[in-house]
Amino acid sequence: MRQLSVKRKRKNRAVTCIILIYIVCYSIFAGWKLFYADKVELGCQSLSVYVASGSSIEELADMLVVSGVIKNADKFLLHASINRFTRVKGGRYIVEHNMTYRNLVRMFAVGRQSPVNLVISGNIRTKEKLAGLIANQIEADSVSILDLLNDPIFLDEFGMTPFNSILLFMPNTYNVYWNREPKQLFRDMKREFDRYWTAERQRKLEALKLNRIDAMIVASISIEETAKYDELPRIAGVYINRLRTGMPLQADPTVKYAVGDFSLKRILTVHTEIDSPYNTYKNTGLPPGPICIPPPRAVDAVLNCEQHNYLFFCAKDDFSGYHVFAKTLNQHSQNANAYRMALNKRKIY
Repeated sequence: MRQLSVKRKRKNRAVTCIILIYIVCYSIFAGWKLFYADKVELGCQSLSVYVASGSSIEELADMLVVSGVIKNADKFLLHASINRFTRVKGGRYIVEHNMTYRNLVRMFAVGRQSPVNLVISGNIRTKEKLAGLIANQIEADSVSILDLLNDPIFLDEFGMTPFNSILLFMPNTYNVYWNREPKQLFRDMKREFDRYWTAERQRKLEALKLNRIDAMIVASISIEETAKYDELPRIAGVYINRLRTGMPLQADPTVKYAVGDFSLKRILTVHTEIDSPYNTYKNTGLPPGPICIPPPRAVDAVLNCEQHNYLFFCAKDDFSGYHVFAKTLNQHSQNANAYRMALNKRKIY
């Protein structure tokens, strides 16, 4: 009997050991699966996820479920708890198809976000359009951006005013964080603006006796006159000549800007009589600000403008998009009359 009891005890101990071993192995496997094997359920190679600033962890988990990144919000929250992930950092994050829950949580926990391409296109004419363009690409809303574009105290930090503030955003593609705070974004753009103005460009500015803003205003008018980059330096040269002689610029694009109708195909006398600081038929010198954001290529055309004696130009009557230039008013009148006749022939009034 005693021998039987000993055998039974040994058997029980063996069973207990086997159970313990099984529990340990299962725990190790479950831990390994939890931390290293459980992966996101993406149906594509990668996905950009935009997390709004101020989101809670629960809101983030729900958003990931809705986005199709994960299927189990509780599992994500468990990993968040284990990693002591308590504060969500807004931004754009790229989730890879083979990413584990553990790595997913850590990415959000440390704020390892990816930048977006902020594309500023050329020929943007108004602050409202610029603010809307930026707001469509980053988290900030257009109202906050427009407020800064109109804030004289804030803009004084950059030596700019509400009249010329759009010039900070030179056409280009910039890598910025999606949740970039608007004021900091303006400072980023100022650094890019200053980077454009190299010592060589500064030397050319001084030779023309212009400052940066003035050169860019001339560029904005010139680029609105023609889509032909090869004649931009010549058109810019005409405006520089007019500025030097004190002659009104009489630039049709500034009248369109003053009227607020950029679809005008023909500038009439009634348009040139509008009372506006942007009407260069009534006011001498440059308008108080640009009439669009000129691309860098247009600004370079001003800095490298042709040295000539032309004071006038008019669109060619062949509607090629090019212009014919004149040194005297009499020559210009003949050119302008030929163009008017061409407009009338096409019934463009």
